[in-house]
Amino acid sequence: MRLPRRPRLLLPVAIALVAIVAFFFLFSGIYTDYLWFDATGFTTVFSGVVLTQIVLFLVGAVLMVAIAGGNMLLAFRTRPMFGPAMFGGASGADRYRMALDPHRKLIFIVGMALLALFSGSSFSGQWQTWLQFINGESFGKTDKLFGMDISFFMFDYPFIRMVLNFLFTAVIISIVLATITHYLYGGFRLQSPGVHASRAARVHLSVLLGVFVLLKAVAYWLDRYGLVFSDRGFVHGASYTDVNAVLPAKTILAIIALICAVLFFAGVVRPGGMLPGVSFGLLVLSAILIGGVYPALVEQFQVKPNQQGKESPYIGRNIEATREAYNVDKTEVETYNAQADPTKVQANGDTSVSGVRLLDPSLVSSTYEQTQRIRGFYSFADPLDVDRYPDSSGKLIDHIIGVRELDGPPEGQNNWINRHLVYTHGYGFVAAPGNKVDTSGLPDYDAKDMPVTGPLVNSTQLKESRIYYGEDPASAEYVIAGGNPNAPQELDYPETGGTGQKNTTYTGRGGVPVGSFLNRLLYAAKYGEANIVLSGDVNDNSKILYVRNPRERVQKVAPYLTLDGNAYPAIIGGRVQWIVDGYTTSNDYPYSQSESLGEMTRDTSTDRRVIAQQPSDRINYIRNSVKATVDAYDGTVRLYAWDSNDPLLKTWSNAFPGTIRPASEMSAELKQHVRYPEDLFKVQRYTLSRYHITDPAAFYSGQDFWNVPNDPTQGEKNIKQPPYYLTTTMPGGQPTFSLTTTFVPRQGPNLAAFMAVDSSASGEYGRMRILRMPSSTPIPGPGQAQNAFQSRFAGELNLLGVGASSVRYGNLLTLPYAGGLVYIEPVYIQVAAGGGQEPYPILQRILVSFGSKIGVARTLEEALQEVFGGEQQQQQQEQEQTDEQQQAQPDQASTALNTAISNAQKAYSDAQKALQASPPDWDAYGDAQKRLEDALEALKGANAQPQSSPSPTPSGSPPAAPSAAPSATPTGSPPAAPSASPSATPTG
Repeated sequence: MRLPRRPRLLLPVAIALVAIVAFFFLFSGIYTDYLWFDATGFTTVFSGVVLTQIVLFLVGAVLMVAIAGGNMLLAFRTRPMFGPAMFGGASGADRYRMALDPHRKLIFIVGMALLALFSGSSFSGQWQTWLQFINGESFGKTDKLFGMDISFFMFDYPFIRMVLNFLFTAVIISIVLATITHYLYGGFRLQSPGVHASRAARVHLSVLLGVFVLLKAVAYWLDRYGLVFSDRGFVHGASYTDVNAVLPAKTILAIIALICAVLFFAGVVRPGGMLPGVSFGLLVLSAILIGGVYPALVEQFQVKPNQQGKESPYIGRNIEATREAYNVDKTEVETYNAQADPTKVQANGDTSVSGVRLLDPSLVSSTYEQTQRIRGFYSFADPLDVDRYPDSSGKLIDHIIGVRELDGPPEGQNNWINRHLVYTHGYGFVAAPGNKVDTSGLPDYDAKDMPVTGPLVNSTQLKESRIYYGEDPASAEYVIAGGNPNAPQELDYPETGGTGQKNTTYTGRGGVPVGSFLNRLLYAAKYGEANIVLSGDVNDNSKILYVRNPRERVQKVAPYLTLDGNAYPAIIGGRVQWIVDGYTTSNDYPYSQSESLGEMTRDTSTDRRVIAQQPSDRINYIRNSVKATVDAYDGTVRLYAWDSNDPLLKTWSNAFPGTIRPASEMSAELKQHVRYPEDLFKVQRYTLSRYHITDPAAFYSGQDFWNVPNDPTQGEKNIKQPPYYLTTTMPGGQPTFSLTTTFVPRQGPNLAAFMAVDSSASGEYGRMRILRMPSSTPIPGPGQAQNAFQSRFAGELNLLGVGASSVRYGNLLTLPYAGGLVYIEPVYIQVAAGGGQEPYPILQRILVSFGSKIGVARTLEEALQEVFGGEQQQQQQEQEQTDEQQQAQPDQASTALNTAISNAQKAYSDAQKALQASPPDWDAYGDAQKRLEDALEALKGANAQPQSSPSPTPSGSPPAAPSAAPSATPTGSPPAAPSASPSATPTG
């Protein structure tokens, strides 16, 4: 029974509608991408990538269909003239043939379409390999084994291997499809006493197998060049066995495979299976004996008994290549005869640490939030960033900087209009010198509040502090801005001292215009949001801003780069600019050691997931080739060729001409804020923990290998200590902004070396120096220094953290000082101030360690004086002289101790009451803290006298401080009250 005409039309109409909808969504994704690239000025990248992918897709699809489909058609056309019965008897294939034959055209078309889709997609995914192949630049260096330019291994070898793999896949698929077709249509039958095949089937399959073996011969020959990436030996790169056994074996196997291919082709003219069988057996046997057994015997009986001697030349090649590939070959390693005894050095004239950064950017982020976020829907990055800005005298000072970004609308107001049209941007640049705090222990802001004020604002001439493009998670969403200049509705910032708000309208160049109905419709489809079309607030002046995270923005316009995990803001030209470091990486540098990028860059910051983690991809070559900037207001992206000599960067510049600007176009102000990137430094310190050794024999023994120490502030967690940005003075040099780290031996906790790289573009940018500690003088490592701090001053510091407060240790800094190494660590009190505020840390103490001597004080100068001033020895002598007098007065000392404890308890109780008040009573709190400090001073003096018996401790009072350095200044629990300035007053 035939269906009525209307129902018969429904299916094609439904299919057509589905196809139209699918095409519309596909078109909306591609076209909105084009609009975004057009708005950013990088259409060259969009067109270059898309056209390359389309061409590669078509080439891959057409070649695969031509090879596989052509062989399938050939098998069908050469089927036996008399049908399947020519060999006699029915076959199981007959049933399949009769079932499939009526639909063979449809099956063929659908099968080839799917094959074309998968093969084309796979081939187009290799667009970077193709672009590097056709645009590759010479390295000007040759490898040690073949004498070929390194560009062959970086650009040509991967492409040849890609093509060879594609051909292998096509031939294997062709063999399978041709075999199935011949079998279905009677080309051969599996019958006793063997396989019966027609001449056409035998010839066809012999040729295909011959082509496969011929490709195998090419693969064997190409494998010879792949030995430079071998991991068979002690290190990566061609080893003794590879050079002396595998290399000749691959050559012999290539010749044997070529002979076997000829034998397979001979099967075309000579019937029977003898020649193909002989060639197949010869190929398998030679692969096992020559390619497997022989190298294994050489490795077992020649190399392993004498591995150091045999592998020494190849270890040397690996060391040289690895140091070049990771750009550490110019690292300066010098023996540093560090002193460990502070009495033997003159520290009075050494001012190299006088301005060291004391604020820890990973801790004071919450302090910035509580004192400067103004409203709960703003936030600061964690951690904050470190940069340099001039003080009033023009001297560059390390600053802790952050921008006030928008988390999103307040709770209960998170609707579409507020989220995308009103709360569109953050506001403000906040900065404080890293080497000082105010009288309360809070950052001494020189850029703060809303609108932004402060000396730094004036000196940098900051004019635009709105943050439409930032790192906050809210930046992942789109916003629609600039809709109505006459009636602004975008929240700019809350008005000070009131409940109103200042509104603004976006006037930047960034964003894609969505005034036309087509654009609004396309973006409504892209985001699945009908309000983009329906809302009356979206008009001809509106622009949609998306891909607003600086790293994601740079990644989109430069997909060939690997980006540093931490972008940072800077004031450049009166605007806030994000600076992003871009790397060119590869895993195809011959003889270089291949490692996981994610593992090399892992430390405390990445484990806390406060900065972006690098992928686990393996690399053996890296360069900081690009410095990128993203304007925080209009999203303008600029790429600068920082390492113009990098052949990889030259290659990508050829592929996308005009997208990368020369470094000479960078402004002097921008260069002032360029710094050495963290992830590159982590990779290089990981490499130098072993590759500071250049002698192959010493490298083989591994006795002088180093480790990056675990972060001592994280307790027992096995997490590497991050590198630190700070101004450092290396021996014989001037103070310079640097990125620093330390090393400890593989066995032992002592300090093995200190490393710093010049991070200032105005200095010797990139100069990397390692100070190797003498083996005769043990210098405490970071873990030992942290343990000494905590054990020496545990009692005193714990007194700071009783009750609702807690002690937080800041970053443990290591610096060359006074002919040795000094450790400096800030100690914070995390205060729960009441009034609904979250706890935040306030700097209260500075710990200093030099050798075995330790000091603690409110300021760095006082702590250094304790260590180097000689006061401890003098007071210890005085203590010994008065011991007899103190022993004669036990009752008096006991009374003084009890009085001091009672006073401390009362002062502490008053301080806690002042803190818990809403709002906190800072005047009463400051008075209580002063009384607590006086009581603790008396407590320490009384506790230093020997007692005839333990004194009773009043219930609930703080424990008595242990005997510490007499010059140490004990304090009460909470810090002094913040000043009345807006920067010091915590806000909700």
